[in-house]
Amino acid sequence: MRIGELARLTGVSERMLRYYEHEGLLSPKRTDSGYRDYGSEEVDAAQRIRMLSAAGLKISSIRLLLPCVLGKKPVFHPCVQARALLRDEVEKLDTRLRELSETRKVVARLLNAVDTNETLPL
Repeated sequence: MRIGELARLTGVSERMLRYYEHEGLLSPKRTDSGYRDYGSEEVDAAQRIRMLSAAGLKISSIRLLLPCVLGKKPVFHPCVQARALLRDEVEKLDTRLRELSETRKVVARLLNAVDTNETLPL
């Protein structure tokens, strides 16, 4: 299939699919005339990349995780490294959640003060 069809199937823009290829995340075959020719492997990979990206992972992390989530077994199996990366990501998310919780408390106190015409707490 051509890039437009892959974009429609996966919800990933053509521009992002080209970027993923540039970053080595997708490797479509080429027709004799040079057009990209995507197959079912690229559909699966593009969907997984989209999911990992939506989870907030950077391209470098996705590059490491992609073989693991696709079930491929490369010569050097990176899934051991992926565990450490994922643990780090969970720790970062936990920190962000704590920070957001504190921020929410401050904003809620301010809203309460505004609603009740109280002096704004500092």
